Amino acid sequence: MKKILFFACLAVFATSCISNKRITYLQNLPENTPIELNEFIPFAEVDYEYILQPFDIVEIDFATSDPELIEAFSFQGSLNSGGMGGGGGGGGSDPLYFRGYSIDQQGYVEVPKLGKIKIAGLTEEAAKEKVQTEINKFFKEEIYVKLGIAGIRYTTLGEFNAVGVKVIYKNRATIFDALANSGETTLLGKKNKLFIIRQYDGGTKIHQINLNDRAILASPFYFIQPNDILYMEPMNIRQFGNADNLTASLALFAGLLASTLLVINLVTGN
Repeated sequence: MKKILFFACLAVFATSCISNKRITYLQNLPENTPIELNEFIPFAEVDYEYILQPFDIVEIDFATSDPELIEAFSFQGSLNSGGMGGGGGGGGSDPLYFRGYSIDQQGYVEVPKLGKIKIAGLTEEAAKEKVQTEINKFFKEEIYVKLGIAGIRYTTLGEFNAVGVKVIYKNRATIFDALANSGETTLLGKKNKLFIIRQYDGGTKIHQINLNDRAILASPFYFIQPNDILYMEPMNIRQFGNADNLTASLALFAGLLASTLLVINLVTGN
């Protein structure tokens, strides 16, 4: 009887434990050419430039040698609003939501004095040139225009410790920036199956990447894009519990099993 229970215990622990290979980032997988430490890894060449879309938030600033000339073209206090950070999360603390310009459903932004300008469907550079053309109609003096996406917004779903809409206040962010900004993945996340739902001009594509694979550093999906949705599947082991209570569940089971063995030993007198 004791042998049966002993081997049953081993079987439960064997099926419940998670291999390090499933949770370790940036491994040299057997099917790929090894990437050694200190080896230079060039970024993938990506023939893709972000296209502005309805509901994006852009930041538009103007500059000139005479600041009074552009006062009428800016929201009051927008240039001096606080709360700007170099990076970080979402969760409602998004000052650029208030100081930025939201692209409406038809693709227009409304700028004081300039009126509505359609910039959806354009790259940031093309949108900047379009706003530049509009404001130059008012002045002989050249007005400098700065236009860009107000941070990188993305969404996490599935096995992340913090799911929801997140913001990174940088012009460029890697997939690992996004993971860190989302509280990392849970222990039960399938790191070899992270789905990226990415918006393109006129549609959406679903991509799958493997965070266990060191080759991700040279992947075209190493950098996230605005409005990406990151979804991570749970492992099958989730049926035994989640990442928070799995260890406690196994400890409880081990305690009960040890007690059972002790009782059997006392009863049988072995």
